[in-house]
Amino acid sequence: MSSPHLAGPSYVTASDENPANHMVITGPVRKDDIPALCAELNRRAGPGQGLVVCDLRGVTTADLATVDAVARLRLAARRADVGLRLRGPTPALWALLRLVGLAELCVEVERDPEQREPPLGVEEAVEPRDPAR
Repeated sequence: MSSPHLAGPSYVTASDENPANHMVITGPVRKDDIPALCAELNRRAGPGQGLVVCDLRGVTTADLATVDAVARLRLAARRADVGLRLRGPTPALWALLRLVGLAELCVEVERDPEQREPPLGVEEAVEPRDPAR
C-alpha cells in the first residue's frame, strides 16, 4: 500500500524580499520533485548570477529524497556555473547534510547549543553589589 503523493514543493517568486536568485522551497520534497527543482534552479541561474540561494526553512522532510534533491541541485548549479547556498535547514536535515558531506553549502543554520553551552545571544549578568563566591 502506498501513500498518496502530497503536493510538491512550491516556489516563492522574485520580490523585494526574495531576489531573482533566491529559491524558497516549502513542503515535503519527493524524488519526483527533483527535475522541477533543478529546472527552477536553472531558471534562476541566469547570466551574471554568481550564486543561487535556496531557502529550506519550509521543507518538512529530512530524508534521503531531500538529501538527493540537494545533491542534484548542487550538480545543476555547477553545470550552470553558479554557486549554491542553503539557508535554514532544520537540525535533522542539517545533520543528514553533514553526514553526506553537503554541510558546506549551508549558511544561517539554526542549531541546538551543545551540551553545557549557553545558546547564542545569552549573556550572564552580574549585579554590581553581588559578592563574589
